[in-house]
Amino acid sequence: MCIQDEQELVYLKAAGRIVRQVLDAMKAEVRPGVSTQYLDDIGARVMQENGASSAPRMVYKFPGASCISLNDEAVHGIPGDRQLKEGDLVKLDVTVEKDGYMADAAVTVPVGRISAQAEQLMMCAERAFHKAMLVARAGFRVFEIGKVVEREVRKSGFTVIRELGGHGIGRTIHELPHVPNYADPQARQIMTEGLVITVEPIISSGSGQVFTAKDGWTLRTGDHALSAHFEHTLVITSGAPILLTAFGS
Repeated sequence: MCIQDEQELVYLKAAGRIVRQVLDAMKAEVRPGVSTQYLDDIGARVMQENGASSAPRMVYKFPGASCISLNDEAVHGIPGDRQLKEGDLVKLDVTVEKDGYMADAAVTVPVGRISAQAEQLMMCAERAFHKAMLVARAGFRVFEIGKVVEREVRKSGFTVIRELGGHGIGRTIHELPHVPNYADPQARQIMTEGLVITVEPIISSGSGQVFTAKDGWTLRTGDHALSAHFEHTLVITSGAPILLTAFGS
């Protein structure tokens, strides 16, 4: 969506703050022995306490309040009785609806001590996001975000998962434009002030190919390589974007 007035920004900021609260509450409970369902229940409770709903459940009938993906699961992992183990990488991906507006963010969290490669992958996803913020501005084309993300990821020795990327958001989860994590020549839309999008490097330590698991939801890396995910919802301005889902936003 493109924000039309100040009240819409107020609603989006409210949704973004709830996403941040959900992520922070879930992240605080990540430790060996905890199930992904336990984390999802925490997130669902925070949503309910704030008068918000799970957007994936509302829009797509996703079987969980949030997407929780482990290790080679890139996105859309279904919460369940799986327990976290020392060395895992867990991706917490939260999208909420509040008063008709939606916001979306994701973070990769280490479970206890992780390998050096896992730590580098996790840090690379976040670093690529912040590098992309330099071109997530009015007057730039959408593909320039992907160009910056992929350059940073490749420089670090990793691979972007090209099938997955960011998107417009606001009144529903997935709106135009698609925001690829590589320099897709079709992503030529010029970003304008007030445009609301997600930027979300989703990267792999392997080939970057993915497939849909038997559950019909989870996307896993084809070579079972580790993946990492970092995401915020943001509003495009002429300068630095407004990060709706960042702490203190």
